[in-house]
Amino acid sequence: MASYFCPCPRGMEQALADELAEIAQTTASATLKVHNQVPGGVHCSGTMVDAYRVNLHSRIASRVLLRIANRTYSNENDIYDLVLEQPWEDWFGWDNTIRVDITAIKSPLTSLEFTTLKIKDAVCDRFRDQFGKRPSVDTREPDMRIVGFLDQRNFTIYLDTSGEALFKRGWRQETGDAPLRENLAAGLLRVSGWKPGMPLFDPMCGSGTILVEAAQMVQGIPPGARRRFAFEKFRNFERRAWDELKAAIKPNTLPSEPTLFGSDISGDMVAMARNNLRTAGVLFEVPLKQIEAQQVQPPSATPGIMLTNPPYGERIGVRGDSTIPQDEMAAGFYQQFSGTLKQRFAGWTVFLFTADLGLPKLLRLKESRKTPFFNGALECRLFRFDMVAGFNRREAAKPDAARPQQP
Repeated sequence: MASYFCPCPRGMEQALADELAEIAQTTASATLKVHNQVPGGVHCSGTMVDAYRVNLHSRIASRVLLRIANRTYSNENDIYDLVLEQPWEDWFGWDNTIRVDITAIKSPLTSLEFTTLKIKDAVCDRFRDQFGKRPSVDTREPDMRIVGFLDQRNFTIYLDTSGEALFKRGWRQETGDAPLRENLAAGLLRVSGWKPGMPLFDPMCGSGTILVEAAQMVQGIPPGARRRFAFEKFRNFERRAWDELKAAIKPNTLPSEPTLFGSDISGDMVAMARNNLRTAGVLFEVPLKQIEAQQVQPPSATPGIMLTNPPYGERIGVRGDSTIPQDEMAAGFYQQFSGTLKQRFAGWTVFLFTADLGLPKLLRLKESRKTPFFNGALECRLFRFDMVAGFNRREAAKPDAARPQQP
């Protein structure tokens, strides 16, 4: 049994903990246990094969980090000594390339760069002492990633079992200007309450990240099915167990009627989304249209969930009049989009994920829920609007509606 830490986008910790518990249940693992959540991730434990499971099936985790050691520290030499003690040669060889990354919260150490260097030196010195040779550093595509975490008193050293970040599913060939990371899109789908079979519509789909994640869930394609992982280069890699995990994947029956729908103002984005769906192995139809978001109609007779990451700042003006100030263009766009939602989408639940925290005011809609998340370092909100005809206008907007227009 080993201890693992699974980082994730901040705000997605509960969603990840729920997903990890589901992975344990659906893959019949008696050993994968979910422990505490901390800002930015979830601690869990299990066997090495459980690490394979999480890498293969988790849509929300960014990585699966294997805890190697933990100790209190006073200075960089304490960190060097702890790293030097670890049997790195049990995990990989001197002929593998390495990279060291470090994260710190309230650490008293003055230079994280120097601390990173001490960790690298300790690993290399361990190999040099035993074999007379040392691993080379490769910061771009290393075989092994070693991750240090420092708080005020404790230092933890991890070995990354994932390799490239898990949001890199292996299907994305093209992106728009500001693509959502795949694991953030998957987390938003979970938080929205969407399940395969429910109608889902993204009217500003961009390169299609939300739709690809949903389509793979409908089809039963695990997010890690089309990529490689660092653990495949570990010395104790259990090839047979890994092959059995992949052989146990059972794709779902393809839907006979479309339930996923997308549109975008840009024909290039629509083509890009279509290509990304194909590259991701999606074998059923996902209808996509080129149309402005303000002009959309419900794509299904049954109300469902609208989930989208609307443009903000420069992205609103991509197809607009460049002589109009951005804030004025945004106000006009959201006013028209709000009218579309109120007039055409009664019965739908609308989720808008944005860094514009004043979005409900622009829409003149009262959100029923707002959930804070981070897109990288950018603070965002997932706003939920329940589109019930006639009850959505903000109370604060009523006096404005009654006030005569100024000439």
